[in-house]
Amino acid sequence: MAQLKRTALFPAYGETEGVRLIDFGGWELPVQFAAGILAEHKAVRSNAGLFDVSHMGEIFLEGDGAEDYLDRLVTGSVSAMKNGTCLYTILCNTRGGAVDDLLVYRLGEKRFMLVVNAANTEKDFIWITTENPAASKKSSHLRIENQSAQWVQIALQGPRAREYLQELVDVNLEDLAFYSFFDEVSLAGVPTLISRTGYTGEDGFEIYCEASEGPGIWRTLLNHGADRGLIPCGLGARDTLRLEARLPLYGHELTEDAGPLEAGLRVFVDFEKGDFIGRAALKEMLRKENYRVLRGVRMIDRGVPRQGYRVYKEDHPVGEVTSGGKSPSLDEFIALVRVPKGSLKTGEQVRIEINGKRKTGEVISTPFYKKAYGGKQ
Repeated sequence: MAQLKRTALFPAYGETEGVRLIDFGGWELPVQFAAGILAEHKAVRSNAGLFDVSHMGEIFLEGDGAEDYLDRLVTGSVSAMKNGTCLYTILCNTRGGAVDDLLVYRLGEKRFMLVVNAANTEKDFIWITTENPAASKKSSHLRIENQSAQWVQIALQGPRAREYLQELVDVNLEDLAFYSFFDEVSLAGVPTLISRTGYTGEDGFEIYCEASEGPGIWRTLLNHGADRGLIPCGLGARDTLRLEARLPLYGHELTEDAGPLEAGLRVFVDFEKGDFIGRAALKEMLRKENYRVLRGVRMIDRGVPRQGYRVYKEDHPVGEVTSGGKSPSLDEFIALVRVPKGSLKTGEQVRIEINGKRKTGEVISTPFYKKAYGGKQ
């Protein structure tokens, strides 16, 4: 068995009682800490939680032509970004499927950081540098570097996240708008980049620093808020939080065969900005209206819907589950299902085949859970 990779924060896990580690795409990461998934989920909804997300990849593009090249690669408009802002977007293949979804940070006029999914980092780097159709035409002055091993990324999420973080930094976080970042922020004396972003449906921040500084930052944040309810959280809570908020997970809602239209991410595709890889295929899908969509389902019968389970309308198979599980906020089992456009309406009943038996669920609107973000947006 290949040795699992560990983030720079791994030594700090052992200082927390009850941590349970799993193999997550080749990384040895905590699925939960002592409080358990349910308590961690509720802490993020009502207080704050701290996540190690250092397994995510950081790819930097810098030099002449960086803006134009990125605009050719992703579905969003990079040229419309101001310095200090973030853009959620999708790398598409020529068929309109997703190579990955990612965040673009505009660090300067000619400098960008791409934060990509951990399991896709190497694939993305090869796609960005050589495999995509525009690669041969990129500027010879453009430098592209995978710096993932050099960075730690920590997510502090929840309605009290700003309160805890504000007490440790030398900037006013009220001035940090949603999907923006401050660079060169001193956090307890350590230089960091802090963005107002996250993956939980709550207000929150993502903190980047050099890998060697990561364990110290983790301990500082955790110790600072522990007596007020801040707890460490694992992958289990991260998944229930993102599912409730209907945030896509690569490999589930997004795949090489399911791009932004089929993941309900049409709003993140800018057809007006000019050509980009996948644009023609996506336009054709829109014209023919022959693509699948995601719908939300809450279970009426007892049963846990999981990825890949078949979905039936009356007795006819219409699609499959992309993600499912227990919603701690709703206290119900929920699922995202992928079906042909127009095939299911809100309020209709569907059947999901769970362990050989068809269980009844109801189509409902999504997100399953929505909460207004704090601060400027």
